[in-house]
Amino acid sequence: MPVPRRYSVVVAKDYLKFAAAHFIAYPGFREPLHGHNYQVSVRIEADLGPDGYVLDFGLVKRVAKALCEELDERVLVPEASDCLVVTRLADAVEVTTEAGDRFRFPLADVRLLPIAHSSAEGLAAYLLGRLRDALHGEAGGRGLAALEVGVAEAPGQVAFCREGA
Repeated sequence: MPVPRRYSVVVAKDYLKFAAAHFIAYPGFREPLHGHNYQVSVRIEADLGPDGYVLDFGLVKRVAKALCEELDERVLVPEASDCLVVTRLADAVEVTTEAGDRFRFPLADVRLLPIAHSSAEGLAAYLLGRLRDALHGEAGGRGLAALEVGVAEAPGQVAFCREGA
């Protein structure tokens, strides 16, 4: 009896990166506004298609690169925070902290994200959801068994978010 095989592809290119500013806040704590040069990687497990691919590397690279470009050179603001008040104005975004500190950023410089924390873990989960949605229609009927996104905020510091087996 043949042994079942699992296939996966990993895309971790130098250009899958973005530079962004953020701060972590939770009740009773806020770190200073600061930035990182983030690096992104993607791992996909799926059925092997009739073309011999798990998924076309080119497709994964294009989608991941476009997502990185959306975040590049922006201030990342977590809209689902339990201790920040985020107000979108016509030309700006105001963020007020639990302690009353107020930030005002030009609207074009901000990415409002549907996450609670702009941590590497939160960013990995956000990117995983966006990647899954973008690849769903492009997978050509293949069953995506697992999807994992890594976000490194510095060399040797990577957070991963994974869905699936």
